[in-house]
Amino acid sequence: MSHQPDENVQRIDTPQQHSALAHPMRQRLLFALSTRPSTISRLAAQLGANKGGVSHHLRVLCEAGLVQDAGTRRVRGGTEKYYRRTAERLLVAEPRAEGTAALLGAVAQELDRSPADHLLTLRHLRLSPAKAARLAEALAGLVDDTEEDPEGEPVHGILMTLYQQAGA
Repeated sequence: MSHQPDENVQRIDTPQQHSALAHPMRQRLLFALSTRPSTISRLAAQLGANKGGVSHHLRVLCEAGLVQDAGTRRVRGGTEKYYRRTAERLLVAEPRAEGTAALLGAVAQELDRSPADHLLTLRHLRLSPAKAARLAEALAGLVDDTEEDPEGEPVHGILMTLYQQAGA
């Protein structure tokens, strides 16, 4: 494909990064942090999780270099610590089964919690390699070229994959 990584893309290539991505909660934390920095308390409330679990998973993501400290803010009763993703997008050049399973599990949890109807389609097509490449390019272009609404709420997720069936 002709879409080249840029400065907002983080390449996933270390065992520690792959291990960090191999848990659905860590994937969901990366989803939640894709729009803006947040605190452990806000993330826990948003994801319907406990703060201790969120704290643990954030620590794993920080150690893998996928999330970083985004500063603090003084509030009544203490200080809030903010976290943010280190890059807008992740590029997993050589996906591993455990990371893909965690990603799909995280998406399934997000779909289950979604307050609105969602689109979920799986279709198998017979395509030549050239036609599959053109379709992949068109789909990537559609996603990449969709401009965000600066005031857009709520946030929508897009999961796109084109794969060749094994043994087909």
